[in-house]
Parts: sequence; structure tokens; C-alpha cells
Amino acid sequence: MDVDVHGTVAEGFEPVRDAFARNFAALGDRGAAVAVYRDGRRVVDLWGGTRDVDGTAPWERGTAQVVRSATKGVAAAVPLLLHQRGELDLDAPVGAYWPEFKAHGKDRVLVRHVLNHRAGVPVLDVPLTPEEALDPARGPEAVAGQAPAWEPGTAHGYHALTYGWLVDELVRRVTGGRSTGEWIAEEIAAPLGLDLWLGLPAAEEAAGRAGRVGRVDDPAPSGGLRLRPKRAVTEAYEDPGSLTRRAFAAITPFPDQNDPAYRAAALPATNAVATADGLARFYAALIGEVDGVRLFAPRTVELARAEESAGPDRVLVVGTRFGLGYMLHGSASPFLGPGSFGHPGRGGALGFADPGSGIAFGYVTNGFRGTVTADPRAQALVRAVRTVLDAG
Repeated sequence: MDVDVHGTVAEGFEPVRDAFARNFAALGDRGAAVAVYRDGRRVVDLWGGTRDVDGTAPWERGTAQVVRSATKGVAAAVPLLLHQRGELDLDAPVGAYWPEFKAHGKDRVLVRHVLNHRAGVPVLDVPLTPEEALDPARGPEAVAGQAPAWEPGTAHGYHALTYGWLVDELVRRVTGGRSTGEWIAEEIAAPLGLDLWLGLPAAEEAAGRAGRVGRVDDPAPSGGLRLRPKRAVTEAYEDPGSLTRRAFAAITPFPDQNDPAYRAAALPATNAVATADGLARFYAALIGEVDGVRLFAPRTVELARAEESAGPDRVLVVGTRFGLGYMLHGSASPFLGPGSFGHPGRGGALGFADPGSGIAFGYVTNGFRGTVTADPRAQALVRAVRTVLDAG
């Protein structure tokens, strides 16, 4: 459909506006926004379509959406910043901070294994109900009692949902009970003025009914994980006994993402609410200064984007690359180039940073698709940014 595109682009970034408009005309976007920063300055700020995927109210500049696994990239900043401050040892056993986690041979799981998806616990033998999943204590208890699916540290596989409970409990143990969502709100979002929440406050939820947070659609699980090779991935996802199917079914059934109770909870793997600008501004502050605030020291940037895991992914059934908490540029998750790091969200959202070019990118949408990575709408925008840089 054709929509009016609102917002601004800096001189030279017009190809991003063109690609954004084509997403509505040719790729079926209903409501979306994209923001790009370069060297800490916003150069793209665009939005269009409807706030709700099934409605008519217009998307506005401050409209926010659930961003699914793009949450992981935001949450990953917390343990890395704790490490930067000397409060968390990446090479210490998880059990040194969380003794209950040592059960079933998990005493050899290191903190870095949680962040690079080598911990070996992407599944739960007994999935959580939606109500249990929203209880901040229940998920960590389940993961602590889970036997690993492979010897920790020897292989990697995407911890689609368990990642969040692993990170959150580590953060709570290190900080004396402070949750990942609280840490993000106080130490990241507040200093930067981000429209980004892990655990949507009641005031923002109330504002959402008046136009703040839009309704998303929900890709049916049968939509599969649209990664190449399609047949292998589809077969893995449809096999009830596969790691793929079990990892994405750690919460069964998955909660209604438009439910206020879901948005108010804090699941560091999957339920952050953000604007496109909130995502892009966050990544800009990881790699440089934004209005006087910088989050990652240069050494921490290198930790985030240094390859920790690469090759066949036991859950996603394709070759993936991970640093510490972040996906890295590759065929399964293309960003701008080899030095980029970030995280996509199932359904379409994407946030990443590219230190070499100074680019930080954020895209959010209400038109969720079955894709886990490499959503065609987000990728069209990334290609447009690359075109701008190549021409510059």
C-alpha cells in the first residue's frame, strides 16, 4: 500500500526514505519507523502507516512497539557494562554467582557462555505456561534445574527464550537483586532519554491506549524460521523433538504480545518495547558519544563484536555468528559489514551498530513476519544505508 512517509533525512540519506516508502508499497509494511545515527547525530528519522497493524490510527513519531529478540541486544549491554565496571567476571562460572545453577553438570558453564549461546540450555524439558513465564523467579528456577542439551562450551545454539532468564538472574545476583529492566531504565534509558523499556511502566501503557504503543500481529508458529536452507529449517521447526522446536516452545503457548501484563513484565530475551529512535540511539551510545553520554568503552565494543561462536547453530540450523550478547554480520544476520554487531527480532525489528562507519540503526514494525533474522523490510533499509555510505 502507498502511505505518507513522515519525518526527516539528512542530505545524502534520501535513498533510505525511498526504501522505506517501498517497504509499504511492495513489501507489505502496515506501520513502521526507522532511525539512523551517524557519529552520534541522528540522520534518519522516518515513520509511516498505522499505529496498530489492524487499525487506522496513524503511526506518530513517538509510537513504540514490542521488538521481540532485538531485546537481547539491549539486555546484553547490562552484563557487559557490569564487566566494564569490574563487577562481573566473564570467565567465572555462572555458579559462582548463582549456586543453584550448578545442577546437572552445569558447574562448567561460564558467564561468557551465556552471552555467546554456548551454555547448552536453550530448551526446557517442561515448558513454562505464559503465567509462569511472567513470574521473574519461575524462569530462572526452571533453567537452573535443566540438564544441558550438549556439553557446555563445546558448541553453540541460539537460546531463544532461556537467554533472558540466564541474563536476568546473573544481573540480579551480581547487583543484589536489581533486575535487568531496572538497570536499563536507570543506567541506560534515563541518561540517554531513550524511548525504550524492558518492563513497560504503567504510565506508558496508559499512554499506549491513546497512541503510544501500537498493536502488533502475531506470526503463527507454523510460519517457521525463514532462514536458508528453508527445507532443513522447516523440518527442524516442525519436529516436536528437535532443539529448534523445543527452544522456541520454552513458553507454551506464547503470550499475547498485546496484553498489558506481557508488556509490563521484563523478559530480557523477547519483550522490550521501543521506538526506532530508541533502538538506534542506544546503539549509537554503545560505540560513541551521544549528547555527552557514552556507554561502552572501546575495549567493551571489541568484546561485543569479537567472534565467540561461529558455524552450524544447533538451534537455528544455519551458520550463525555471535560475539558476547550480540549477533555479528553474516549470511544469517546481515548488517552493514564485518565489524557490525546487533540483534534482529523475530517479526522484523532490527538494531545494530557499525563502529567503522559510525552508523547506528533501528527499525521497528507492527507487521510481524515469521522471520527470525534477515527480514526483507529491514534488509532493504540496511542496503539503502550502505548505498549512501558507498556514495559518500
